[in-house]
Amino acid sequence: MPANFEVISKTPCQLGEGPLWDHDSGRLFWLDSYDPHLYYLDSEGSIQQHVLPAMAGSLAVIDDTRVLLALQTGLHEYHLTTRELTLVHDPEPNRPETRMNDGKVDRAGNFVFGSMGVTERKIGLGSLYRYRPSGELETLLDDIIVSNGPAFSPSGDTFYFTDGRRRILAYDYDPNGPLSNERVFFDTRKINSASDGCTVDAAGNLWTALIGSGEIACIDQDGALKIRIDMPVSLPSSVNFGGLSLSVLYVTSIRNSGNRTDSHLLSGHIFALNDVGASGLAEPRFSCRTSLYANCWYD
Repeated sequence: MPANFEVISKTPCQLGEGPLWDHDSGRLFWLDSYDPHLYYLDSEGSIQQHVLPAMAGSLAVIDDTRVLLALQTGLHEYHLTTRELTLVHDPEPNRPETRMNDGKVDRAGNFVFGSMGVTERKIGLGSLYRYRPSGELETLLDDIIVSNGPAFSPSGDTFYFTDGRRRILAYDYDPNGPLSNERVFFDTRKINSASDGCTVDAAGNLWTALIGSGEIACIDQDGALKIRIDMPVSLPSSVNFGGLSLSVLYVTSIRNSGNRTDSHLLSGHIFALNDVGASGLAEPRFSCRTSLYANCWYD
């Protein structure tokens, strides 16, 4: 089915990533990974942009003035007003061949994010991490080609992830324990595509950007393909529900990732898809009562 879409961005990204609707503030965030920028559409309809010093993979909102950024150089706290950037953890120091990529806050408030090879796409250089509000970092998976997807079921007990091998994996998820019961949730090779960023709707269906075929797919909880939406670009990269009723599906896209290019006129823009027949869930914040410069207590 064709997309009923609106273009949100004024200028295209090179590698649009990480759409994130923060329901508390009414802001829509997204990233340009390749030409590193943080963007957000504020509640008044103005787009704010912030230049970043390294390739950007994903973000989490801490509060109305701060976000947690997963950059090539590690996890940083970034202040939206002062534009001050502070390193809080570097899980892969002295590894210029890797960078951080997709991430998502779980239902318990931890940030789950992964890494990938900057140029390598054949062997697994990346890992999957969980960063706790206490400052503790855990490694959940290794041997990852590209960390993509991460999404959690509405109850938080199922974790969806794609490791760059053209499949969506599902795991039993405990925020206080390791991943378990790995299984292939959906094999994108059978539709001649590949999955990138994912999100879930309130009914528990998984929505994903099919970067190989220029589509958005909706897959039910049993792994059956329900909907395929044609996009006006070849390389949609990630998805997130937002808007006041959480019924708008926001989609980022790629113009030039350094590995792939898309010559479509609208490539690199972020889109709002209306009338997809579903509503999402408000994404949890990674919130802290004090600054990450010191020991802090989280909600």
